[in-house]
Amino acid sequence: MSARIRRYLLATTLVGIIGASAPALAQTSPAADVGSTEPGSPAPGIQSQESAPNEASSSGDVVVTGTLMRDPSIASSAPVSIVGKEEIRLRQANTAEEILRTLPGAVPSIGSAVNNGGAGSFYVDLRGLGNFRNVVLLDGNRIAPADLFGRVDLNNIPLALVERVDTLTGGASTTYGADAITGVVNFVTRSDFSGLEAAASYQLNDRGDGRYFRGDVTMGGNFADDKGNAVLSFGYQKADPVYQGARGFSSTQIDSYSGAQGGSGTSLPASFSVGSLGTRQLQPTTGALVAPYQPFNYNPYNIFQTPFERYNAYAAAHYDVADDIEVYGRAMYSKNVVQTIVAPSGVFAANVAIPLSNPYLPAAARATFCANNDFNAALAGIQTITAAQCAAGAVATNASDPNYRTFSTQLRIRTTDVGPRVDRYETQVFDFRGGVRGDITDHVSYDIAGSYGESENYHAQQNYVSLSRVRDALLSTNPNTCLSGATGCVPLNVFGSSGAITEAQAAYLRVPATSRITTSLAQARGQINGDFGFAVPMAAKPISFAAGAEYRKYKAAQEADSLAQNPSELGGAGGAITPFEGGYKVVEGFGEIIAPLVQNKPGIQDLTLETGIRQSHYSITAPNSPSYNTTSWKVGGSWTPIDAIKLRGVYQRAVRAPNINELFEPNSTGLGSLAIDPCSGRKPVGNAALTAVCLGQGAPAFTIGSIQDPSSGQPNTTSGGNLQVQPEKATTYTLGVVLQPPIIPSLTVTVDYYNIKIRDAITSPTAQDAIDNCFAGLTAASAASSVCTQIRRNPETGALDGDAGTTGGLFLGLSNLGRLKTDGIDLGVNYRHSIGEAIINLSFLGNWTHKQEFQATPTSVNRQCVGYYSANCGYSGSIQPEFYWNQRTTFTYGAADLSVQWRHIDAVKQEPLDVVANGNAFADYGKIPAYNYFDTSIRFRVQPSFEFTVTVNNVFDKQPPFVGGSIGVVEYNSGNTYPSTYDSLGRRFSFGARLTF
Repeated sequence: MSARIRRYLLATTLVGIIGASAPALAQTSPAADVGSTEPGSPAPGIQSQESAPNEASSSGDVVVTGTLMRDPSIASSAPVSIVGKEEIRLRQANTAEEILRTLPGAVPSIGSAVNNGGAGSFYVDLRGLGNFRNVVLLDGNRIAPADLFGRVDLNNIPLALVERVDTLTGGASTTYGADAITGVVNFVTRSDFSGLEAAASYQLNDRGDGRYFRGDVTMGGNFADDKGNAVLSFGYQKADPVYQGARGFSSTQIDSYSGAQGGSGTSLPASFSVGSLGTRQLQPTTGALVAPYQPFNYNPYNIFQTPFERYNAYAAAHYDVADDIEVYGRAMYSKNVVQTIVAPSGVFAANVAIPLSNPYLPAAARATFCANNDFNAALAGIQTITAAQCAAGAVATNASDPNYRTFSTQLRIRTTDVGPRVDRYETQVFDFRGGVRGDITDHVSYDIAGSYGESENYHAQQNYVSLSRVRDALLSTNPNTCLSGATGCVPLNVFGSSGAITEAQAAYLRVPATSRITTSLAQARGQINGDFGFAVPMAAKPISFAAGAEYRKYKAAQEADSLAQNPSELGGAGGAITPFEGGYKVVEGFGEIIAPLVQNKPGIQDLTLETGIRQSHYSITAPNSPSYNTTSWKVGGSWTPIDAIKLRGVYQRAVRAPNINELFEPNSTGLGSLAIDPCSGRKPVGNAALTAVCLGQGAPAFTIGSIQDPSSGQPNTTSGGNLQVQPEKATTYTLGVVLQPPIIPSLTVTVDYYNIKIRDAITSPTAQDAIDNCFAGLTAASAASSVCTQIRRNPETGALDGDAGTTGGLFLGLSNLGRLKTDGIDLGVNYRHSIGEAIINLSFLGNWTHKQEFQATPTSVNRQCVGYYSANCGYSGSIQPEFYWNQRTTFTYGAADLSVQWRHIDAVKQEPLDVVANGNAFADYGKIPAYNYFDTSIRFRVQPSFEFTVTVNNVFDKQPPFVGGSIGVVEYNSGNTYPSTYDSLGRRFSFGARLTF
């Protein structure tokens, strides 16, 4: 056993020892659901299934996560961790993503801290195997997805009505259908709500920014002589941005490998390609073109907390029309507005033509262009006009003048005077569900339900510069009119510093673009549930079963206007938004059996078998597209030799069908993550094989020796869907033990080992994989190899970045060739005791991840990324430490609660393969020590109907680790740190009040 594992187990043991020192308190039943927080309420903290009872949903149905059974006395053989409403209230969480982001066993996914790369929705990623390999449920049912990948936006979860959040990891396809390879997150709403509850909270950071307001009103009650119940809830939230420029550690972008100021090659002052001289930057004071360039510091414009506004409504009701017939329904609506703000737009390595007589062109720059640029010559870098011709061209203001000349150059400029790029995402989602259920016999019940939901994500791109208008505005020979005569065209000055572009010029460049993603999910399910009315000879409890059929129909479409579709038109848009649509239908039959085999015998208090199977048929809604059948199954069980010990385990064969994006998305060029290009700098000089490969990928001969690394560490990448991909398959199993020793009442300890292996995984190579597949072990034949020639370089500069319309960059094709694997141990401890008139609650949930491997293709590197970080490490790109735990201690005395939460993140370091590819990170940027955060909450019940809560997150104002801004995936390595994993906002105060009647 390693020393680190021993430390992990020791920390857990200490929790139990501390709790054992107090006398026991008998467990009490949960309080009535009117928002009470009296001592009898479920304890705060993250609990195991055994120490937190399953509750009913808002429609009165019993929800048991992990099984189709509706018997609340049944627990799934797979481990389930539970976050109850008391924990949510103590944290004063505003969105479901905030809760799941810090859950041991999950890794931070796209959320409020993801600025560049988010699309207005927040997701969960269980086990770090991808945020589209799990299923998010509301009361055990799917709801409308938010995007083309079929993911549920956690912003739409009605958190005010959530009773608990159940998380089951390790595969659940048999119970919940495809996509649940890594598990499910089930939000269970509060049952039979009666009364009125109004809650409000306000949050701000220690530095006075990051304000966040949330308010909710929930009302409900019984009707028709208590035959029915209805509940209605409304909510509103608003969050202000926190800019990276407002924090000292993030105000300047730092290169992770050199320690120097980094940033973007698309700079201000502007840079220009000048024939064989390569790229030169303008010096505004002299008008000269000089090298090297000063990179653009984009950090101050970027943000750590995305601006967010949300309106939501939720309603549910159920009514007993007869003694054994109940009708029920629920409806939800949510409108979310999220703005991602990034550094200003501009021209990102696009070819432009400029007259020698441009009114803003400095004389020194003109002379350099005349001496080095290609004026329609066969070879670049050959001077084709004399000094006299250059001078004549400088005063030729009419295009019909024989002396009029233009030169071509690749322009890079940040148009700071236009303002930052703002992507506004407005999402509206509604989802309705209705059904009828009742009893067929004393032992068998039925449930028939259907639902329909739609989501629309409207995307407005603001302050993006139109490349066609830039080109038009540069073709001018006076400061007032453009040669094209286009209405509204204002000649553009790209030869100055900040302020050189006037508002009139900026207004002409701004062209808003829009796109839209719409998704829908229609589903119907019929199920019978019950028991056979008899038990096996050695058991007392009858055999339970569930069986039924399910139908789901997914549709999705992406639309875009002509500007958003053009890969070259919007400066800094990252590529085109390509319209497409698609869908698929699935018909499934399923069944489960839970059979007690032996009960109440010596050495066997209970021995239960659990098994299930689901058969699915998928039909893709496209001409000549494939259809396929899949089978998922599980077998597991539990053995309780004595009351204090329960052994459990389950083995599953799971599947995940390709989603709409993986099937239908056309190939398009976007941005990836890569720090160093093998063809950059002087590396090809004197290396014939390397030079041949660089040339074969489209680099012009004159650029060899001067090719630059990808600007901002973002190369162009080309990828898309593939109608030929098939469902991926997984084998998962968990083995665990539950300890509830009678000598220590109220103590529950759970230890579970999990193992997930995915084969035929639908994956794309990483950017480094694409580089390694070509450049590792170069030979004379490499230049003609398909793995090399499918990489397409900038035809002007030879780089891997530039105009998406002409530079394909790295090809990252989708296939079924991937493999994913992870395993580890989850450890949970929960304890509740009395100390005189006080109550102490202790909870602990920790995860040890042994390994997490990802191999995109058989020739790709098999990466083991637990405890490491790099631009290619981790399937999701987020950090996955070896150890992660949360521990909460809550002390209740009378009407007051004092609670402390300890969050531990283990040490991580630069991935060894990244060291080989890019060299050691600068100084200590290649390692992050273990981090410990402490949060406190104080809650006062001023009166039985009123409570006030103060929460302080990151009590000691611990600053995030500083690793520079180019060592990781762009979505997660931002502001010189990893803001989704570590706290970049600093100490935060939350003030909340709750009033109940």
